[in-house]
Amino acid sequence: MKKISYIEDFSAWKNEFSFSHFIKVRFSETDMFGHLNNTVPFTYFEEARIEFLHYKGFMKDWVTNNKNAIPVVADLQCDFLQPVFFGDTLKLFVKANQVGNSSVDLHYLAINQKEEVCLVGRGAMVQMSTITGKGVPWEEEEKLKLLQ
Repeated sequence: MKKISYIEDFSAWKNEFSFSHFIKVRFSETDMFGHLNNTVPFTYFEEARIEFLHYKGFMKDWVTNNKNAIPVVADLQCDFLQPVFFGDTLKLFVKANQVGNSSVDLHYLAINQKEEVCLVGRGAMVQMSTITGKGVPWEEEEKLKLLQ
């Protein structure tokens, strides 16, 4: 396996995931050879990220805007390790790898139905004020929720 800059020990990193979400590769997400378009994993990451954050209890406050804060993706990357094809079912794992003052570094792992690692990725998300446009610090309880 190629060296991935944000993964020091792949085996240990992989074992730290607990949350997962299933995604079925649709025909419209592939090219004429049935191979997944290289932009689509970012949509999969988004879907899994939203489910992860909902599971952790964050979406309610953001959606109802009780906090005047919203999540904003600051950067996102994907490494392609195995081809993904139309009809594949991916188990997409998400974890909070590191929590900063108002940011969180989320990591992603996609495994196909043959138990092969297909995609890995990471991205920083910032909790931003809808009023000032600046980062809103996580409360200690929120940091714990993200890392549990």
